[in-house]
Amino acid sequence: MDRTPGGVPPDRGAMAATLRRWIIERSFEAGVGHIGSALSVADVMAVLWGDLLRNPGSSHPDRDRFVLAKGHAALCLYGALRWHGLIDEGTFRTFCTDGSPLGGHPEPCLPGIEVATGSLGQGLSVACGMAHALKARGSTARVFVLLSDAECNEGQVWEAAMFATQHRLDNLIAIVDFNGMQALGNSRDILDQSNLRGRWEAFGWLAVETDGHDEPALRDALTIRIDARTGPAVVVAHTVQGKGVSFMERHLEWHYRNLTPKLAARAITEIGGLA
Repeated sequence: MDRTPGGVPPDRGAMAATLRRWIIERSFEAGVGHIGSALSVADVMAVLWGDLLRNPGSSHPDRDRFVLAKGHAALCLYGALRWHGLIDEGTFRTFCTDGSPLGGHPEPCLPGIEVATGSLGQGLSVACGMAHALKARGSTARVFVLLSDAECNEGQVWEAAMFATQHRLDNLIAIVDFNGMQALGNSRDILDQSNLRGRWEAFGWLAVETDGHDEPALRDALTIRIDARTGPAVVVAHTVQGKGVSFMERHLEWHYRNLTPKLAARAITEIGGLA
């Protein structure tokens, strides 16, 4: 079987399951949480890093850029880098150990990581700056930015949204991981985000809603439906925190909780994926 430089079979259908398996394995070994948040974006990351990003992690001036605004889901991004062979297995296994370049939030010391992220609310602003500069120089590169729904509580997100509309950043595509949960509870109980699509549309964005775990629908939302845009676009991806592991799905504790050996083994059994 042909393999990527990272030694992983190029089966896009298996990528999301494999990312989830790796999230469980690495988080268990490191004793680090944010598992539920990483699991919820695995399908989004599989579509972006498996199909859509052009020349990711390269030094090509017109490579597509990716910004993980919700930096606490870094382990899923590291898995995508591992899938592409941008980091090797040995480096991947150092996640959150002393001296590792793979911290709890991403830093731009690895190919494919353009900027340090994790201060929620700032990622979209950085993505706007990238998109504006690329457009000014006539680049064909696109900028994709993945936000959390709780991040949309931040005022800076909406300042950036206005900037993107003002400058008609048609090379900017945002994805909101809308899993309905945040650090301290359900989003609806903290700051209700009903009609999030309508809010983005009110700021002048082309907005699309889709199932964030339906990969064909995600591809459609991120490509065909937004081809005719003349400004920025956003995909509100409805997801489930902890997706793929029955005892984690929609349970707030897995925003922070660490795995026991028994629970890790159970999660891996449920997920499957490539070892």
